[in-house]
Order: sequence, then structure tokens, then C-alpha cells
Amino acid sequence: MGKRLYVGNLNYTTTEDVLADLFAEHGTVVDTTIIEGKGFGFIEMETDEQAAAAKENLNEAVVDGRSIRVDEARPRPERGGGGGGGGRWDDRGPRW
Repeated sequence: MGKRLYVGNLNYTTTEDVLADLFAEHGTVVDTTIIEGKGFGFIEMETDEQAAAAKENLNEAVVDGRSIRVDEARPRPERGGGGGGGGRWDDRGPRW
């Protein structure tokens, strides 16, 4: 698996194709995702070295009139299973 980068301060008109082309100048882009209406996205590069080069060269680069922020993406949080809540059940039945 490659290295995932966070790309922030995106212009809302910036497309995934624009980002992919920009980052491809520094290596192989595995995946590109822009979170619509939020002004940020993620780029996955093939290797750690390519990701480091992209981060170093593209952090604060101007894209579609905005100075973007490029940083290592934080790991995705583990999603817990099931909901929860409700009452307490034990041998005596519900608490209420």
C-alpha cells in the first residue's frame, strides 16, 4: 500500500483530475479523493519516497488560486461495530 497524503485549502472548483495530474509530476498516483464541499482531499502515492517528494514540492503551491497544504494523512479511525444504547439487560430483565 502506498502513502496517503492530506491536501487542504483546496478551491471548491479543483477537480480530482487536476490534483492527480499535479501529484503525478512526483510519482505514481494510486488514488485521488476530494471531499466535495469541504475544501480538502486525499492523494495516495505508490511509494513513501514519492509521497515525501510530493509533500516537499507541493506544500503551499498555488492551485486554482489557493495555496494548498500537503501533509501526511492521519490513519483512518477504526469504526466500532454496532450501535449500543438501550437499557441494561441482565437475568432480571430490563431495568425500566
